[in-house]
Amino acid sequence: MPKIVRPDNCQPAKALWFDRKKYVTINFMVQNSRELQVDIQENKMILSCKSEDDVNIYNEIYFYDRVQIHDSRERRHERTINVILRKIKENDAWPRLTKDPVKPSWLSVDFDNWRDWEQEEEEGMAQYGDYMDMLKNMTKKGEPPAMDDLDDLDDD
Repeated sequence: MPKIVRPDNCQPAKALWFDRKKYVTINFMVQNSRELQVDIQENKMILSCKSEDDVNIYNEIYFYDRVQIHDSRERRHERTINVILRKIKENDAWPRLTKDPVKPSWLSVDFDNWRDWEQEEEEGMAQYGDYMDMLKNMTKKGEPPAMDDLDDLDDD
């Protein structure tokens, strides 16, 4: 892949990211992008494109940890550019997207998609336990209901 050169007079795209057990997702907010170039490397990625207003967009991110190059993808949508990065160390939470602890102003956490997946398994087991208890209670045979008030119905 040819090296992506930072264009003159460029600006970064606003981006939202979230973490999962096996991958990290970044959504770059660029409407009707064109001339899209994405270079995903093991420790960084570069995104370059033009917006619908003909603005040069350029984002360069040095990752918190390494990613699998051949199992990471980007996809252009009408309003966003979605990048999915496959982690080399699965089940290892990323406290931030970037190597540098100082967060860039254009980068935010996607709280709508964020999950504390480290505790997901424990919560799932607790929900399963509650479900099993509910099933047991439904199948328990208790005392049969008293039917002595049914005699009153025959008197009518």
